[in-house]
Amino acid sequence: MPIIKSAKKALRGSQRKRVFNLRRKKAMKEAIKAVHILAADKKKDEAKPQLSLAYKAIDKAVKRGVLKKNTAARKKSALSRAIKNI
Repeated sequence: MPIIKSAKKALRGSQRKRVFNLRRKKAMKEAIKAVHILAADKKKDEAKPQLSLAYKAIDKAVKRGVLKKNTAARKKSALSRAIKNI
């Protein structure tokens, strides 16, 4: 545990940020999983709107620093490939 006052404040801030980051990461994973499930079930019409939601979640994760740019690009590419191969 931190002893110095500024370190205590930094700890409180990082705990708050951790909650937001975990929430954003979970939303992203759920959106990606939904697209993969629809792609596996060969439901292209239903998967396309879900794909845009997944892109949105991935982009928000990048914007907030949860994911790196190239990781996001790789995830988006994999999703679009999954839809294309239906």
